[in-house]
Amino acid sequence: MRSSVVICVYTEDRWDDIRAAVESVENQTREPHEIILVVDYNPDLHLRLKKEYPGAIVVENAEEKGLSGGKNTGAATASGDIVAYLDDDAVAEPGWLEALEEGFQDPTIVGVGGLTRPLWGTRTGQRPGWYPHEFDWTIGCSYLGMPTKRARIRNVMGGNAAFRREVVGGVGGFHTGIGRSVQGRKPRPLGCEETEFCIRLSQRMPGSGMLFEPAAVIGHKVPPVRSTFAYFRSRCFAEGLSKALVAQSVGAGDGLSSERAHALKALPLGALRGVGQALRGDVSGLGRAGAIVVGLAWTTWGYVVGSVRLKLKRVRPS
Repeated sequence: MRSSVVICVYTEDRWDDIRAAVESVENQTREPHEIILVVDYNPDLHLRLKKEYPGAIVVENAEEKGLSGGKNTGAATASGDIVAYLDDDAVAEPGWLEALEEGFQDPTIVGVGGLTRPLWGTRTGQRPGWYPHEFDWTIGCSYLGMPTKRARIRNVMGGNAAFRREVVGGVGGFHTGIGRSVQGRKPRPLGCEETEFCIRLSQRMPGSGMLFEPAAVIGHKVPPVRSTFAYFRSRCFAEGLSKALVAQSVGAGDGLSSERAHALKALPLGALRGVGQALRGDVSGLGRAGAIVVGLAWTTWGYVVGSVRLKLKRVRPS
């Protein structure tokens, strides 16, 4: 099995992060077939990377600007059996690629996702006391409420995922109308392009599935700005907007199934746990409980706003 590792990049501000990501791929216990760096409309960065990594394949995004277009370009460039995606601000542990590949031993598995741990960029290097583990998805990491063992799941997380190469193009690739590809007058930290892709893939390939493989571990850097409550709220609202687009694309039944389960089970338990911890002397437990309530409210409100906007767009042409 040959794996093409794709890293999508867009800014020289992350130069050190990009180098760390590439180095972590080069140091895998199972050597990748190729490393592909997809540069998103940044000629200077493209030229710099070509000089820095002559052994890698460095290409410019050939599709619409944004992460989805970059991922599609990476898949179209790849020649391996598997296309593995790693965020440009993440570092993979040495056994990451091997663990992802092992997940494809089952022929019905078309996508495998791994465990993503936060690397906090706070002054102390520690998680903020108020930040609930149930909302680690807001920083692109695995969260409390996900499976802890190998299991079939609805969708993988895009920064630590692999797919059979032929299926990516076979279902039309990642939707450029969802996620970080979409930016209006007010840029928002949108997401869900991988969620929509995984659901669409499963719908068009009945009997296929996605696998969570906890042995495929990466660390995802969390800069100080993403450790603030203001970012937390904006990310939750943006997720709601994105989920409205997902529901429109693949249907609310599949598009919101995991979210309903998380909201009805994991979040109430997390809020109660935070209150209980506060009563036992951990005052930050109240902060975590409050953040869960605010996070759920802001995500729900984002979904309502996004759904109304989509309905208005459908009404206006007629």
